Amino acid sequence: MSKIKLMTDTASDIPLQQAEAAGIEMLSFMLTVNGDSYREQRDLSKEEFYDLLQHAADLPSTSQITMFTFEELFRQYLDEGYTDVIYVSINASGSATYQNACNARDALYEEYPESHDRMRIHILDSGNYTMTYGYPVLQAKKMIDAGKDAEEILTYLRHWLDNVGVYFLPMTLKYVKKSGRLTAAAAFAGELLGLRPIIRIAHGKISVSEKVRGEKNIVSRMTEKICSVIQPESPYIVIQGADGTYAAQVAEALTQRLGYPPAEMSKIGSAVAINAGYDLTAVAMLEKQE
Repeated sequence: MSKIKLMTDTASDIPLQQAEAAGIEMLSFMLTVNGDSYREQRDLSKEEFYDLLQHAADLPSTSQITMFTFEELFRQYLDEGYTDVIYVSINASGSATYQNACNARDALYEEYPESHDRMRIHILDSGNYTMTYGYPVLQAKKMIDAGKDAEEILTYLRHWLDNVGVYFLPMTLKYVKKSGRLTAAAAFAGELLGLRPIIRIAHGKISVSEKVRGEKNIVSRMTEKICSVIQPESPYIVIQGADGTYAAQVAEALTQRLGYPPAEMSKIGSAVAINAGYDLTAVAMLEKQE
């Protein structure tokens, strides 16, 4: 009989209490702000971090989750009799965390060759951030609880990750430009003209999808963009930062246009906010495929 352990990290933006209640292993990124270090979601709430970020003298930084952390957990799960471990990670293009997990898996199998048949370790690169992979992880846990096998769960996760995209509009590009992580967006030069970019992230790649002139057009342009790319009748997640005004309006507009509400309303987490800003509006969903 299979025994499946589901893992992710805090950049998925699943609330920690929800993950713990569901039995999902949530690994925290370390955040350094003004010389002090914090474990994401464990030492600071999202709201507390927004305030710190807004008033930080320098741009805070994040540290990758180490190979040692993964090695310890994989050994623990092997001892506990798990047959499958599924880890869905932050975008491998933006963090070494994914590779650290792969290295830890290889090290375990090298040290304990017989463990390869006893416990399969599946490491999936989300190619993205925030609830673009937090949402399918929550659905995967429901599948585990319903008695689905590992292959069925992996098929669902891979299909979602292969088709999901997120479109977000930051209210300021200050953090995007300082972090250097979102290079395509950092090159955007329209702020002085009153333009804001709608930035797309999918398959580990970042691009400016279109430009919005004036705050009064944010809701309508975001709504039109999502309606033009979403797979019909597929779930979508609306994501906000510190101010949820536009997110609530986008959710209402999409509900009217699509005929059904968001599957989730979520808040951006600390690790993502460092690079995208604490004040944004975003929508994640399965995209139409050409």
